Amino acid sequence: MVSMSELTIPHVHHRHVDLDGLRVFYRETGPADAPVLLLLHGFPSASHQYARLFDALGTRYRLIAPDYPGFGYSDSPGPDAFRYRFDTLADVVERFCLALGLDRFALYVFDFGAPVGLRLATRRPEWITGLVVQNGNAYDEGLSDQAREFIANRRGVEGAAERARAILTPEITRGQYEGGTGAPTLVAPDGWTLDQHFLDLPGRKDIQVELALDYHSNVELYPAWQEWLRTRRPPTLIVWGRNDPFFTEAGARAYLRDLPDAELHVLDTGHFALEEKLPEIAPLIDDFLARTQK
Repeated sequence: MVSMSELTIPHVHHRHVDLDGLRVFYRETGPADAPVLLLLHGFPSASHQYARLFDALGTRYRLIAPDYPGFGYSDSPGPDAFRYRFDTLADVVERFCLALGLDRFALYVFDFGAPVGLRLATRRPEWITGLVVQNGNAYDEGLSDQAREFIANRRGVEGAAERARAILTPEITRGQYEGGTGAPTLVAPDGWTLDQHFLDLPGRKDIQVELALDYHSNVELYPAWQEWLRTRRPPTLIVWGRNDPFFTEAGARAYLRDLPDAELHVLDTGHFALEEKLPEIAPLIDDFLARTQK
């Protein structure tokens, strides 16, 4: 039996930083002098998706996870007041890092976090000490037919905005969490219901449509990101839910072309792999950071 004195549970702070009038919400935990892991969330989620990982690793590492503008608890100016593009999300994360004095950290990228994070990495390569890639695609072969249909929605294409808006429903949000899992009872409903709550706030769907119509810009940058990976060779841990309907297992294995020393773990789960497989993934991240981040 574990005694009470052996239990260590981190305090998690919930803060905002003001970036020239744009309030960005973020979660932070861990010792101030510990190695830093910056966690970038996916669609249609926010930093809350990492709450259990914070509890698991927050006594050993400094974990920081912001909400992008238009997501979670960050400010959500309308598209007439803020240009919702992946470039501008990366701009905000870069400014966020500068505001917090973050200039040396490992980067956790998932889903939307991959195009945001890899933009940041190519701009500020000296900041990145390692990568944790979890269902964050950067290779053409990682795109499923469903993903390609989504990416085909872009400005100027008839019906594209309507098709992008049609996926912002409770059924599809829930399916992103539970789809591909082996034990759906391990997936708490809190994640997808909170995501849908934010999606249903006034103006939020308009924001998501703007980003959906810009997703093709990420695919166009794949060669540049691959070149960065090949050139910089950051220590990398890849954990991937093989049943992801958007980003296939081939996309996980494609990283090994440019990062032959990367550690790859493919798990029998879906897109939001942490929801079902946190007990398997957290120790992998802990071991990786312990060996590569000093």
